[in-house]
Amino acid sequence: MKKLLFFLAIVMVAGCSYKFNGASIPPAMKTLNVRFFENNAPLVIPTLAQSFTEDLKERIRTQSRLSITQNDADAVMEGRITSYEIKPVAFTDNRQPTAGANRLTISVFVKYTNNLDTGKVKTSFEETFSAFTEFPASQNFQSQEQALIKKVTTQLTENIFNRAFAQW
Repeated sequence: MKKLLFFLAIVMVAGCSYKFNGASIPPAMKTLNVRFFENNAPLVIPTLAQSFTEDLKERIRTQSRLSITQNDADAVMEGRITSYEIKPVAFTDNRQPTAGANRLTISVFVKYTNNLDTGKVKTSFEETFSAFTEFPASQNFQSQEQALIKKVTTQLTENIFNRAFAQW
């Protein structure tokens, strides 16, 4: 009886398609076209569109077996940066309020089209993703801006990747 249970456990584990990186990509999907994410935010940071697009591609390259292509693909990811804002989030003095911390928030609209969708469950979506990081108001923002942007885009690309490829 124990041998039978052990055998069944091995068969079940061997038959699973779960990947330890969390990706659950259909076996037939081989290619993905990640189009340039244009920056349509009211406050435009000149390097943000290029760096975000490249960070998203890098996340997909390192966390999946998909090939990024410029041609027709099994799936397409496209969108635009819709918001880049810095707002105070904490105040330090009741008599004369001054910001104790600020929050950098970036929002991105993403349209993901799975060209292989044929079943009842559709994995394509159109959704806005937002992420933020906080930093002390006393900190020189310009000297830290690129590091803060990188921190926020890392979270954004993780959320987008999980939404597209880790349906859990």
